[in-house]
Amino acid sequence: MLSQASYTHTSPVVTGQVHSIETCGTVDGPGLRYVIFTQGCPLRCLYCHNPDCRHGSEGKTVTVAELLAEIRSYRSYIQAPGGVTISGGEPLMQPTFVRELLRGCQQLGLHTALDTSGYVHLAMAQDVLDYVDLVLLDIKSFEPDTYTRVTGVAIAPTLQFARYLSSIRKPTWVRFVLVPGLTDATANVEGLADFVSSLNNIERVEVLPFHKMGEYKWEHLGYEYALKDTPVPTPETIARVKEIFQSRGLQVV
Repeated sequence: MLSQASYTHTSPVVTGQVHSIETCGTVDGPGLRYVIFTQGCPLRCLYCHNPDCRHGSEGKTVTVAELLAEIRSYRSYIQAPGGVTISGGEPLMQPTFVRELLRGCQQLGLHTALDTSGYVHLAMAQDVLDYVDLVLLDIKSFEPDTYTRVTGVAIAPTLQFARYLSSIRKPTWVRFVLVPGLTDATANVEGLADFVSSLNNIERVEVLPFHKMGEYKWEHLGYEYALKDTPVPTPETIARVKEIFQSRGLQVV
């Protein structure tokens, strides 16, 4: 394990825009985790629980060194299997900042995870992935029209990103948000299950039931929340969707 003096970066001061921090996260990767939510996102997901992350110019400006000093104070709590997760927003909108932050975390001997939609120019992500131990890849849907309806963007970059992760055998957890009447169609789920099972790096699939925990933020920001009348999925629907993934030999939680 390296000391504070061991960390070096590519410029005198590397800064980024951060939305918020969760010091004891338990749902964004293995173990207890220090989770950094970055500012800025190119997607406009209908169910986003952090709509205040949209604009990259907002949030708090912090340096890599400042964050690493804070992370170091939590190191005894976030040892393996825990570690540090960079989420958002979309972290890969700030590739230099995220790369240097992850590199510093690895120099501290900490496990690193990147939570991303994969909607990025691949060349911008490759250097970042060198310092990522685990990718949490959010694939919002599989049928192109449904994906665009959910996110406002095309699915192709995410599928390209997923295939690249498979080609370099980067450990990956796929995350799929199950929204009744939107992403729960059998053909959509089966298409995603078939695609994911064709990859060679998937450790697990997380089926995440839709919730409305972020609705109040949409109202506060003056945004229209299109899913206000959408129910949460039933236990039977969740079980059916999990079974589709499991039938392809995938580990599902």
